[in-house]
Amino acid sequence: MPGNTEHERFEEGKENSHLATDSKDERSIANRLAAEERKDEEQDSLQTRQIKEDPTLPARAHGNKPSRGAEIDAEIQAEEEEMLAKKKGNNMPGKKN
Repeated sequence: MPGNTEHERFEEGKENSHLATDSKDERSIANRLAAEERKDEEQDSLQTRQIKEDPTLPARAHGNKPSRGAEIDAEIQAEEEEMLAKKKGNNMPGKKN
């Protein structure tokens, strides 16, 4: 049936038919922001993710001593992780301080 195949093609759609920068797209601002955040997360390479976890990594990878700023960043990051771990432990239901 020729009419049936037309209907199937219509329902099928095409990949990438919606452009993220289309001004006439009726997505909400929140949906556009969420899509941009997902896109940014996907674009982070392995190296970028590792640098975010350890600020001293680039210098050490090249055989150099990390800068004082990178060392301070690493210390701050460790302190914040420690504080978050303490906060998570203290908020256990039924636990008394």
